[in-house]
Amino acid sequence: MLDLELLTSLGINLDMDAKARLRAYHELLLTHNQRMDLTNVPEGEMTIRHYADSLLPISKGLIAQHARIIDVGTGAGFPGLPLAIARPNCEVTLLESKQKRCAFLQTVIDTLALKNVTLACGRAEDLAKAALRERFDLAVARAVAPLNQLLEYLLPYVKPGGQALCWKGPAVFEEQADGQRAANILGGELGDLIDLKIPGRSHYIQVVKKTRLTPKKYPRKAGTPGKDPL
Repeated sequence: MLDLELLTSLGINLDMDAKARLRAYHELLLTHNQRMDLTNVPEGEMTIRHYADSLLPISKGLIAQHARIIDVGTGAGFPGLPLAIARPNCEVTLLESKQKRCAFLQTVIDTLALKNVTLACGRAEDLAKAALRERFDLAVARAVAPLNQLLEYLLPYVKPGGQALCWKGPAVFEEQADGQRAANILGGELGDLIDLKIPGRSHYIQVVKKTRLTPKKYPRKAGTPGKDPL
């Protein structure tokens, strides 16, 4: 069961409409997870590991009002759907490569009538070459890849002056040198590392600032960032 009181205790304040939509999303996730691979997190841990983890950046001042956000590799919709529900004045694009997950995400968007959410189904490396390139204030990703690889997926979507927000575990401390090198190549620089202070977990947001346009040759063709990270 989704524990909304726990979210409130962590400083995540939602209005009644957002709470209702978050509950509805949770029920859809549980139902669809019975027949497809959406999450392996036990239901009793989902409030902390999925919803609090996705929403705490709002209380940390990282999600501006009216921001244009792309969630790259959203999977079952985290963090993009909770952010869209909590911040209905933000425009959120969910990017996912797997068709079955895209079908689930579209079901959530339609069922919850989320007018501020758009679905983009395809590979991150491919879609960053077209109309979505450098259109967003924020590119976000949670549990996708090491930092130097992840930034090749994210920074091409961010307009100069915007940011990438990377959800990371303790490995982020070992990834920062490679991450800084990749950021420099891609038109960015590492910013603050923010501890989300999630009870019982070590989880951080690595902020990466977009300082200039990403060179046109990035991202490289699909699969290359994973095989040969910057």
